[in-house]
Amino acid sequence: MGYAAGRRYPRAGTHLPCAGSKPIRFTPEVGFSPVSGSAMLFLIYGSDEYGRSETLAALKTRVPAEVADLNITTLEGRRMTLDDLVAACEAMPFLADRRLVIVSDLLKHQKAGKDRDELRAYLERVPDSCDLVFIESDDVDKRSSLFTFLKKHAEVRECLPRTGDDLLHWLHERAKALGVVLDKEAAQRLTLLAGNDGRLLINELAKLASFVGRGGRIPVRAVDLLVADMQEQNLFAFIDDLSARRRSAALSSLRHLLDDGQAAQYILFMMARQVRILLGVKDLAAQRMRPDDIAAQLGQKPFVVRKALEQARGFSEPDLRRLHQRLLELDHASKTGRAEIEAGLELIVADMCS
Repeated sequence: MGYAAGRRYPRAGTHLPCAGSKPIRFTPEVGFSPVSGSAMLFLIYGSDEYGRSETLAALKTRVPAEVADLNITTLEGRRMTLDDLVAACEAMPFLADRRLVIVSDLLKHQKAGKDRDELRAYLERVPDSCDLVFIESDDVDKRSSLFTFLKKHAEVRECLPRTGDDLLHWLHERAKALGVVLDKEAAQRLTLLAGNDGRLLINELAKLASFVGRGGRIPVRAVDLLVADMQEQNLFAFIDDLSARRRSAALSSLRHLLDDGQAAQYILFMMARQVRILLGVKDLAAQRMRPDDIAAQLGQKPFVVRKALEQARGFSEPDLRRLHQRLLELDHASKTGRAEIEAGLELIVADMCS
């Protein structure tokens, strides 16, 4: 324990208690588990939204569920005043040992100066009956005096998306908790299609577990059947913006595709493929073929064809052929060193939406 102004503070990894008879300890995997000790200040931040939510949910168990509404207060950091915080923290717990005060996105909006200094000073006087949690939806400025203070005196959890073997192990453990077995190849395919977004993966895993039933095994074919390709979904969003001639949105969608970590060459290939699908769908729809028949003819999934039918309405056939030709020219120019794909794609988007 550390001490300041007569108050004890937990350090990272120390044993922390919870309300009533359910003490907890901060752990890196789930957040908190039963042990003994003392805790008052917490900081949760990082880009993994599911990890942040899971950690906060573990903290909420410190307050008995039947009186949680009376003992949990949530404040918006952007609008909160110090008086608001003091009132929330110093209210007496009602039929419980502790109160929980949650402040969202304060560090992001808190500027250096008198207000920050007064807040930092108050953190040394928060009542022992109150657990105060700062939760940030984005990264935090680690140079700020408030972060430095919390790092020294609070339990700090940085929630980052899992990757590699850690992500696969996490999926297998979550599948086990759902009463199913996730095949190794299925786990790899799931991350390929859905990425490493924790909440999306949990939702997809729950859907797969429901499909195979408790005690079942999730094979790779079930993942292929039920899980949408997020890269494909992002590409659909981009083509939607392009077909509607929404220049700003289309450029933003393109940037999102690039920021997802896919190679620009791959995005160029996928764009050309989607344009060819739109041309095929447009031609077969003109022949009054049904969507399912078009899907069979083109060898595409029915939902892909239905989406393409919507998108094709935003393009004339000459527009699509011109777009396809420009994509081919960009591919050739990039391979001969005459153009960079990212800049070329942005130029094509600007021209198509002008």
